Amino acid sequence: MALFLSRIAMIHVFLILFLTFSDNYGFLRGIKSLGINYGQVGNNLPQPENVLDLLISLKLTKARIYDTNPQILTAFSNSNVELIVTVENQMLAVLMDPQQALQWVSTHIKPYFPATRITGIAVGNEVFTDDDTTLLAYLVPAVVNIHSALAQLGLDRYIQVSTPNSLAVLAESFPPSAGTFKTEVSGVMSQFLHFLSNTKSPFWINAYPYFAYKDKPDDIPLDYVLFKPNSGMVDPYTKLHYDNMLYAQVDAVIFAIARMGFNGIEVRVSETGWPSKGDSDEVGATIENAAAYNKNILRRQLNSEGTPLRPNMRLEVYLFALFNEDLKPGPTSERNYGLFQPDCSMAYNVGLSALSSPSTPSASISLTSSATKDTNTESLAYWMFVYLLTFQVFIRRAY
Repeated sequence: MALFLSRIAMIHVFLILFLTFSDNYGFLRGIKSLGINYGQVGNNLPQPENVLDLLISLKLTKARIYDTNPQILTAFSNSNVELIVTVENQMLAVLMDPQQALQWVSTHIKPYFPATRITGIAVGNEVFTDDDTTLLAYLVPAVVNIHSALAQLGLDRYIQVSTPNSLAVLAESFPPSAGTFKTEVSGVMSQFLHFLSNTKSPFWINAYPYFAYKDKPDDIPLDYVLFKPNSGMVDPYTKLHYDNMLYAQVDAVIFAIARMGFNGIEVRVSETGWPSKGDSDEVGATIENAAAYNKNILRRQLNSEGTPLRPNMRLEVYLFALFNEDLKPGPTSERNYGLFQPDCSMAYNVGLSALSSPSTPSASISLTSSATKDTNTESLAYWMFVYLLTFQVFIRRAY
């Protein structure tokens, strides 16, 4: 009996080790909280079928697109990639009519679901801070009507509705505990947060530490924004320590939401990234900084980290962006946020194990140091599992 109990204990230990090891290294689930933004503002981008192949090779299972492109929705069917789709800002006024919202969902969502794993609808993008201030009055009615249309079609249990917000929606973001929404948007923001709270939907934030560094490179330590080792900062009120700006920005949003009287709303990062090239006045826009920023985010995602304010809630992050998009307007940086070139070669390597090769050896940065290490760790996980099964066989034979 003692031998039997000893073997049971050993099996239990090995099972825990195997599941922990597999979960940490993504062999059972990939990186659940990491997604990628798949923009299409280019004239030389690959076909959606090739994009899907790239995502599969990267083991990425979440993507966000900025429309409801039927080619993409069709190409991504019967895959394991979850998609967030977008209602363009110019559609918001139309969607104030519940019948138009029902028609939109019936046309753009229902024909593709569930074969295509649509998990979210972004109603507009950065509406609270858009130059067209008339859009703000349309936002909440459009959000409510899209959700109601999903409910009528029995899809609301599967598809969340929200809207991505610029960090500029905050009047204060430093220190994080001072996080406050701008007064001019507080009325509509309260209505929007009420919707999120009732439907258990996330608050999406587009957060770019790059912009803060670019504007004040002499005041903000580069290591702090790149997730590199640094002394960080301590919030004087909460005494929480922050070793990177992104987590501080997210917690500032959480505090701003709490100040509006809402608790428990999950905050997710719908966009974050770093440009690999910029104009002469775009300080910090280099391939080295872009590689460091995205590689270190990936490393944090592998550890399933939360922010200092919510350490036990894994922070969901969508990187911007999958490709460099040559038709995007604005400064040079806008066309150089991609992890990949349009031919699917790497702009730089952040450690995602892709089928494509790095564009230049000097830009290559490996998260795990070598492909051999990936093979060895997978082999170790496999043999731990075999060992577990062997113990079970011994027990059946002995008892």
